[in-house]
Amino acid sequence: VKMKLAPARINHLSIAALATLLLHIFPLSLSFTPPHRGGCRLFLDTADTNEWDALLPRGMFYGVTTNPTLLERANEPCTVENLHKLASKALQYTDEFMCQSWGATADDLFQTGMAISEYDRERVVIKVPVTATGAEAASKLTKAGVRICFTACYNKKQALIAASSGVEYIAPYLGRITDNGKDGYDECRQMQNIVDGLGSGTRILVASLRDADTIAKLAMEGLDTFTFNPDVARELFDEPLTDNAAEEFEEAAARGSTSN
Repeated sequence: VKMKLAPARINHLSIAALATLLLHIFPLSLSFTPPHRGGCRLFLDTADTNEWDALLPRGMFYGVTTNPTLLERANEPCTVENLHKLASKALQYTDEFMCQSWGATADDLFQTGMAISEYDRERVVIKVPVTATGAEAASKLTKAGVRICFTACYNKKQALIAASSGVEYIAPYLGRITDNGKDGYDECRQMQNIVDGLGSGTRILVASLRDADTIAKLAMEGLDTFTFNPDVARELFDEPLTDNAAEEFEEAAARGSTSN
């Protein structure tokens, strides 16, 4: 005997109930990668959560970067527990949270990196200095499924270490490189040429950026990954002609809404 199953009746109330249930099971994240962003990744370089609240809702940031120095400036404890708390907040707005491991030995760096990244191995990236000790720790972390950024990079040859190690990011300090007598802009450009020439997927995450124009110029050279402080983030929006035009549009809209 064949039985006919009654067609499922789906109405707006049942859909809404299902959506509510799913939101309780999988909390809605505000992180969102726009479809036309391309390869661009911009990071906000601060541990000041007030700045996160002010700037991350603008939607331009792929993630947040921190390190022990930035934590100290923001009066945030440099502990695994606190980094988990900060990761929870940052990942409500963005796709990635980068924070730095610490420890005197490769094993210390590894253990701390494992503990920090335990919060979310897919979205938390662990930074380690591009030293011999850091490279050893990075190798162990990578094998354990942890995403890595080599940090404190000052020389284009260090891009070879990053590419051959297979890490996801390396962060050259452009401004500090220039402060130490080299051309930071050119070093970063050559690092990009190195990873491109090797066919590596390692991203050159340009850090220590002090003005928005440098970001624009590097983007013209093909670099697409940058981290910068809140002042530079605001400078990107600093264009009086645009502000004037926006004000004129609002005035015209107000006039049009009251006309007969």
